[in-house]
Amino acid sequence: MTTKRLEMRRIREMLRLRLEQGLSQREVARSVGVSPSTVWDLLTRMKAARLTWPLDAGLDDAALEARLYPPEPPAPGALAMPDLAYVHHELRRKGVTLQLLWQEYKATHLDNGYQYSRFCGLYEAYEKKLDVVMRQVHRAGEKAFVDWSGDGVAITDPATGNEQQAELFVAVLGASNYTYAEAAPSQELRQWIQVHVHAYEYFQGVPALTIPDNTKTAVEKPCRYDPTMQATYQEMAAHYGTAILPARARKPRDKAKVEVGVLIAQRWILAALRNHRFFSVAEANEAIWRKLDEMNDKPFEKVAGTRRVLFETIDRPALKPLPSTRYEFGEWSRPKVNVDYHIDVDKHFYSVPFQLIHEHVDARRTATTVEVFFKGRRVCTHERSYGPGFTTVKEHMPKGHQQHLEWTPTRILSWAADTGPNTARLAEKIMAVRAHPEQGYRACLGILRLGKGYGRERLEAACARALVLGAYGYRNVESILKSGADRLPLPGQAGESEAASAPIEHGNIRGPGYYH
Repeated sequence: MTTKRLEMRRIREMLRLRLEQGLSQREVARSVGVSPSTVWDLLTRMKAARLTWPLDAGLDDAALEARLYPPEPPAPGALAMPDLAYVHHELRRKGVTLQLLWQEYKATHLDNGYQYSRFCGLYEAYEKKLDVVMRQVHRAGEKAFVDWSGDGVAITDPATGNEQQAELFVAVLGASNYTYAEAAPSQELRQWIQVHVHAYEYFQGVPALTIPDNTKTAVEKPCRYDPTMQATYQEMAAHYGTAILPARARKPRDKAKVEVGVLIAQRWILAALRNHRFFSVAEANEAIWRKLDEMNDKPFEKVAGTRRVLFETIDRPALKPLPSTRYEFGEWSRPKVNVDYHIDVDKHFYSVPFQLIHEHVDARRTATTVEVFFKGRRVCTHERSYGPGFTTVKEHMPKGHQQHLEWTPTRILSWAADTGPNTARLAEKIMAVRAHPEQGYRACLGILRLGKGYGRERLEAACARALVLGAYGYRNVESILKSGADRLPLPGQAGESEAASAPIEHGNIRGPGYYH
């Protein structure tokens, strides 16, 4: 064992025992547990370094070790050691390989440079000493790893004092480990898209690949070979010119970068803010972003530089430029066109060309518009309406239906009132309960036409019975007229009530006496 391998604490003890206590070298060796030659080597080095006892109080362990064990000059004919930290740094650049770096190294060390195989071996040994996340070599501007942190930020409602957890989103660039973090109210799709947009803007560019986990807001149907992307997420990626490449399930190395990034964010951001009380997500983000800047400016422990320095020199020049406009959030659905050539989007019905009846279409809704696509081609656009109702474009109707636009509820009720008050009330009910006003118009007109065949009096009676029965439809009124039920007393009137209360006599009915 050489003294250089010993702890500095033991080295100081050896010097104290020999130079202060006056023990012999053999006694010192026996006390500390080393060989006498180790004690002799230490004393020789101390003399060469011109150190005296007691040691200077300002001489810390690192300085003492540097004085006792200065770097040895290379022996004549020794091979030049490559700068392995530089090699690791340069490998992140696009197109740079170990072969190229060895050739550059060899060009400056023609006579004393290592051959390629030994050069690779030295780099491999160096790489193994790095942390897992630093060991991975990702090309500049190639990948951004994104995920939600398992831990969130507590937000206190100032009115009630109740606490709710905000989610923490983390994005890490592969080459530089440059990190973005943001608190969001939830993990819903709208928030998922928004934090991506903010991350790209923070990076001032877009990576070639965005690597999420298999969260539902990213992947609708996970599959190792062909996952189905969430439509809005895919559209956002297309807008920014990045490709979504989900991490494979149960493959931790695929997402090691972001998992370590999440862990670091939890330690340097969440843990540092644990005693802070926030009353809004915006307030929490202000504090998070201050800590984020500190984290990105913190020097690495085992390699030179910081996240920000590596980002500015490696990742940022290789990122794709941001598009001229920010992505506008849009949600997609795939409704089927109903027989009335309308589709249901959030309980509001929008018309499409009637030729698409029974077809499935793609509907994209933003805060202001609803766009409808069929086989990738946009067929119509509507101003978005919130709440139940119908938005109908005249040109979407068949020619035979376009004339119905001239009808109004007031006109139809006026026509119904010409028959009688019950007919008018039934028409009003029909238009109130129908899903589509046009369907209500057609039913009312059909009922009014029945008066031409059966007469106004019978139609008024049939409408009265339909109102009592709650049968608000054309077929109901037609059935009443066909069966002659309009001539019978209404339910609750004397004749029908007595008929209903009279006992029924039949040979197959046992009667109450059977049970005694």
